Order: sequence, then structure tokens, then C-alpha cells
Amino acid sequence: MSSHAREHPPGDLTGTRPAGPPARPAEGAVRRRLATLGTLLLTFTALPAALLVVPDASGGVVPAAASALALGDAEIPGLLRATGLSLPALLVTVPLAAVAARRLPAWGVLMAGFAVLLAGIGAARLADSLPDIGTVRALQGAGAGIVLPASLVLVWERRNPALSAAWAGALAGTLILAMPLALKAVPVPADGAAVPDWRVALAPYPLLAVAAAGAALAHPLLRGRRHRRPPPLRRTERGPLLLVPVPAGGFAFLAVVAAHGWSPGARLLLAGLTLLALAGLAFAGARAAAAGGPSGGAVVMIAVGLLCQPVAGPLAGLAAAGTGTAGPPALPFAVAAAAALAAALAATRTGTRGAVRTGYLLMAAAVPLGLAGGALGRWALLAPLVPLGAGAGLALAASLRDARVGAALFGLSLCFPAVLAGQLLVLSLQAARLQRSRPVTDAQHVHALLEGYRIWLAVAGVVAVLLAGATARLCAGRAATTRARAPRLSGNATAGPGAG
Repeated sequence: MSSHAREHPPGDLTGTRPAGPPARPAEGAVRRRLATLGTLLLTFTALPAALLVVPDASGGVVPAAASALALGDAEIPGLLRATGLSLPALLVTVPLAAVAARRLPAWGVLMAGFAVLLAGIGAARLADSLPDIGTVRALQGAGAGIVLPASLVLVWERRNPALSAAWAGALAGTLILAMPLALKAVPVPADGAAVPDWRVALAPYPLLAVAAAGAALAHPLLRGRRHRRPPPLRRTERGPLLLVPVPAGGFAFLAVVAAHGWSPGARLLLAGLTLLALAGLAFAGARAAAAGGPSGGAVVMIAVGLLCQPVAGPLAGLAAAGTGTAGPPALPFAVAAAAALAAALAATRTGTRGAVRTGYLLMAAAVPLGLAGGALGRWALLAPLVPLGAGAGLALAASLRDARVGAALFGLSLCFPAVLAGQLLVLSLQAARLQRSRPVTDAQHVHALLEGYRIWLAVAGVVAVLLAGATARLCAGRAATTRARAPRLSGNATAGPGAG
């Protein structure tokens, strides 16, 4: 063979390198980008579509609904109870759906959730009785409760810290933004007696759910065939998840019964006992590595659920009452949601424990800023909302960064009972203030609600400090356990080969 044959292999007579091998890495990079894009589309559509069923914005359409359904004054509490069934249904469904998303293909569970959610949204336009309204709202909550854990598992399949942080920031930001968006979509007439269609309060954004279902359908195409599923579900992961449905279901039932039948003091007691039970579940789950997480993610989830929607939602209602028919100003809440996402992404470049502490500090700082602000204008709302969103996104993303998927799901199952407990707390404090002051004019009514809300802010600040201490204790205990195991593991590793 000639030297020219040695210099130029077959198929490369001009001396150039073949184009085939470099194309494969480029093709893999394109697939990874498409998979990342599909995951982001799913995150930023599925979470808002699911969480927008949490707020109950039917307060402004109660006169129109009562007139259309021929309800008397004694039946109004039943109407409000029916429209508020979405959150209780959601919090009961989340832990069960989390187990299903770990045992079955997560995409199939996600599509089942969207089927239930779209069925509840589509049937909202046909509801013409209290049982129909309750069924529609419960279907929406159950569908959302299936979508949330399934979307989390699909995000964790990517094993990408930035995508996991984006999911955490979207969760915290949407909890802050959900009530203002719902109030913006529900028409509130000037006379308070008639609206074009009162049923819009049952499903304010149906097209968003349709878009989210479309993103879920496209997800397998963008993800490709090759993807890494999380490890199989283990008993240590399943056990803590199955501990949640029974107490969560009991609390959901009592909360529905207590909402319009119990005194404010009894409701406050129920909410306080629920928070203690949630903290106990979080500490019990922390004993299992699959459900605890190294940075107290379950307790951080409780803090995010307790502070985000229960703080931002009533504030949106008070701002809407001050503006009349225009609804609350959406800009401050949107900025807070953007701050939550930005802080969550920033958590990928900082130390885990320091980020969790800073997040708690920001959330606690939102309380005195809210207490000091007397106005409910667009720019005054930024003072408490932005640190609240930034702190929630930062602490949540940091606490979930090194956690297993089971720990993230366990924390998610505790988040929404905390949301309901927070709502029960703030509404009970406002009801107690109304009973004490007995307002006559609309201005006096809004002032009494604002005073009750400020009491709630003080309570929330104390609870935030306690949860921060609980998280620090969990982290310290986890670190001590890890240090204690390290010598034993190294000793075993050294003794093993020698024994052989």
C-alpha cells in the first residue's frame, strides 16, 4: 500500500475529515435543548393552570349567583362552601397522585390530571345548582392535585438544577399571583347586583388550562425517547406520602364545615392545631432520607404555603376593595412572582443553607413592611410583596436542590394543607375584627378587614421565625447524622478488602 493510502483513509480522498462523527454531538445538543424547552413550557403552563383553581373569587358574584339559582339568605353559606371546595380536594389528592406518579409513568398521570381538570373547567359553564357547583370545583381541585406532583416528577427526570429551581420559583410566584389574576378575571359591577355571567368565577382562565394540556401533549415529542426516570418507588418514600392523606382529609373536611358554621376562635384553634400537625409530619418524614431532604425542604414547603397565598391573596382583595370595579393592581404581584423566579434561579449558584436562611429572612422582613404600609396603592404593595416572593423562591429552590424526588413530593403534599390553614387563620382574624367593630359603611368595613389582616401579618411573622428555627434544627440534625455515619462507612470500606 502506498504512503498516500496511509495518509488519506477511504472515503476521504481530499484529506478532509468525515462530517459524520461531529454531527452526533450537535444532534444531542439540539435534543437536550428541545427537552429543556419542553420542560420549561410544561412548568410555566401547568403550574399556573393548576394553581389558579386554588383562589375562590366568587365573592363579587354572590348576588348574581343567588338570583340566578333562586337562593335565599340562608343558602348563601352553602354557595360559598361549594365554591371553596377546590383547595380541600387538591390537598387530599396531591399525596395520592404523588405515589401514582412514582409507580406509573409520570406523563400518563399528568394527562389523567389534565383530563379531570379540563372536565371540571368545561362543566363550569353548565352548573345550575349547588351540587353542580360543588362537583365542578372539586373536580378542578382534584385535577390540579394530580397535575402538580406529576409535573414535579417530569421536571426531576431531567436532573437539571436550573429546571428544578424554575419549577420551585414558578410554584412560589404563582401562589402569590393567583388571587389577583382571579379577581381581575371576575367582573364586579358597580351596583353589585348583576354580571354578564356569574359562572366565570368558577373557571376564570379556561384557555390557560387548554394551553397547558397542549404543552403536556407536546412534552414527549420534545423530550425524545431517551430520558432518565427516577429510581423506583421505595417503601421509605411511600410510607411518609401515605401518612399525609388521612390527616389532610380530616382537616379539609373540618375546614369546609368550620368555614361558615364555627366561631372565629374555634377556627383559629383548628388552624393552629393543623400547623402543629404539619410540623410533626415534617419532622417525622425527616427521619427518612427519601422523604426528609438534606435542607429541611418539607418545612420550607410549609412556610411557602402558609405565607405566599394567605398573605398575598387577602392583600389583593383589600386592594380590589379600594379600587372598586377595576380589581387589584396586578403589577406589584407580577413583580413579586418574577422576583420569586429570579431568586429561585439564583439559588443554584449559592450555598444551600445560606440561601435557605436568607430566604426566611426576606419572608420575615415582608411582615414589618406590610405592617408599616398603610396605603394599598400600586407602588406601596411592592414593599411587602417583593421580599416575600424573593424569599419564598430562594428558600424553596435551595431546600430542594439536593433533595430526592420523594422528599420534594413529600414537601409538596404538606404545602397545600398549610395554604388552607393560612386562609383559615386570616379569614378568622378578619371575621373576629368585623364582629368586634360592627362596621356600618363600606369604608369602615374595609378598615376592619385591614386591621384583621395586620393581626394576621404579626402572627405570620412569628410563625415564619419558628419555621426558620425548625428548618435550622433539621439541617443541624441531618449534618450531625452524616458526620456520625462517615467514620463507620469509611471503617467498613477499609475493613472490607482487608478481610478478603
